Amino acid sequence: MLQVNGRHYAAPKQPTVVVCVDGCEPDYIAQAVAAGLMPTMKRWLRDGTALIADCVVPSFTNPNNLSIVTGSPPSVHGICGNYLFDVESGTEVMMNDPKWLRAPSILAGFAGEGARVAVVTAKDKLRRLLGHGMRGICFSSEKADQATEAEHGIEGVLGLVGMPVPDVYSAELSEFVFAAGVKLMQTRRPDLLYLSTTDYVQHKHAPGDPDANRFYAMFDRYLAELDRAGAVVAVTADHGMNSKVKLDASPNVIYLQDRLDGWIGAGNSRVILPITDPYVVHHGALGSFATVYLAADAVDHVAAKIAALPGIEVVLTRAAAAARFELPPDRIGDLVIVSERSVVLGTSVEKHDLSQLELPLRSHGGISEQRVPLVLNRPLPGLDPLRRWRNFDAFELALNHGQ
Repeated sequence: MLQVNGRHYAAPKQPTVVVCVDGCEPDYIAQAVAAGLMPTMKRWLRDGTALIADCVVPSFTNPNNLSIVTGSPPSVHGICGNYLFDVESGTEVMMNDPKWLRAPSILAGFAGEGARVAVVTAKDKLRRLLGHGMRGICFSSEKADQATEAEHGIEGVLGLVGMPVPDVYSAELSEFVFAAGVKLMQTRRPDLLYLSTTDYVQHKHAPGDPDANRFYAMFDRYLAELDRAGAVVAVTADHGMNSKVKLDASPNVIYLQDRLDGWIGAGNSRVILPITDPYVVHHGALGSFATVYLAADAVDHVAAKIAALPGIEVVLTRAAAAARFELPPDRIGDLVIVSERSVVLGTSVEKHDLSQLELPLRSHGGISEQRVPLVLNRPLPGLDPLRRWRNFDAFELALNHGQ
């Protein structure tokens, strides 16, 4: 038994794979299964274990991937967004550097015990975080051609996978992850394998859309390969995805910084959007979660004003948000704002370039994107039917119950 962040994990007796499908609203699987496009998943839903779990809020990529691999919420591992305001330096920064991590991962723990561990992620922004402290293989689709034995634990990735480096804005970026996972299972047979995709398809296409169904049909073919290899496989997601538009299909945005500047004057507040990352073409840095820094004597007044806006689901003070969403209080603002299902939050109109949005806006970040699938290719009898399952229970289920 290995103890990581207060939880115990049994050593894998057979290859164990955890897959995080970025942006996988449960309805994507349901629609593809109903269309007859996911026969492997259909069998797992019938003969394996099918749960609906909650991801962490903010329902963004970095906090949830790190929750899955640490088995803990952001209050433990420290990654509370893709982006934050560093109070000490007074600057807004990406949370890609492992220096922001406050907890070790399950992957690093088992690697330290001698297990063969591998990680493949779509975007390089996650690679260093997921592979921190881990001895083994860790590379991204985005920069697969740059993988070296010294830094990534493997070289010649393109030859192994048999695919070129995909465009970062493509379904192939995720397919490369699945293909690499299957090839690693066939050639290296890791004890633990973590695969994490990108939500490019989900940002553009709703459940049941032909392009979405093609993506999930492709995914199912790789699941079949992992299943045939004898692996225990757990599939979950970092967050769901919803349409964020008005009746005329234009983006449904509340620009918080513009509102605050009008209420309390420019320069007296700072709105941070933790969805922000280098890949904004498909979401325009607009999500359903924001945090605000402002003077203590303005908190109650501003909170009431924001809460009164149509489209706002909840406004919480720092302490209340940290408690409700299990967040590190020193890394969020004085207020946390979550918008409703069809609404996103921005800073100022002039700071968001929406010209590159090719289709009606789909995004995430709020409570409305918290429900995600948690499916295993093994039956797990005796699970507590009243337990609140989380996406970061994936390794517990796969290792402690699925072997």
